[in-house]
Amino acid sequence: MNFWGHLSTINHHKRLVLRYCFKLGLYRQGLCHDLSKYSPAEFWAGVKYFQGDHSPNEAEREEKGYSAAWLHHKGRNKHHLEYWIDYAPGAQHAMAGMRMPERYVAEMVCDRIAASRTYLKDAYTDRAPWEYYERSRSHYLLHPETRALLERLLVMLRDEGEDKTFAFLRTEVLKKR
Repeated sequence: MNFWGHLSTINHHKRLVLRYCFKLGLYRQGLCHDLSKYSPAEFWAGVKYFQGDHSPNEAEREEKGYSAAWLHHKGRNKHHLEYWIDYAPGAQHAMAGMRMPERYVAEMVCDRIAASRTYLKDAYTDRAPWEYYERSRSHYLLHPETRALLERLLVMLRDEGEDKTFAFLRTEVLKKR
């Protein structure tokens, strides 16, 4: 049990996402990002399963076989690809990724950068969010357009850096000047 460690971790992560979202003009999303992490369903599980170097949801999942905190979280936060999984229209009960609005893809990129920085600390590089994504990409249920945009952004971050990626997100994806 680590109350202060968990609180410090989520506050640090939230501050980073706030800063990144503000760079993109996503003020409301920055302010509201991950507020559900402070709910009892997520917060106390985070305290109990706190790791410090990766998500407590993984430890909860290992112990219980599932993470109730993650199920709560992904169902309330539109920047997670899992929020957008539904039955595909016209398919025989096939699950599929629905197309995510660009503003949530942008917040997802902010979230992945912030999570990587939070857990990796000084070992962080702009390659880290891509490398994290790449380890699981084969089983992600993503709409093809959402996948293409997310991968383009993470590769741009990896190859060209944060400044170029945020400029592209703001002006070309979100169409903000």
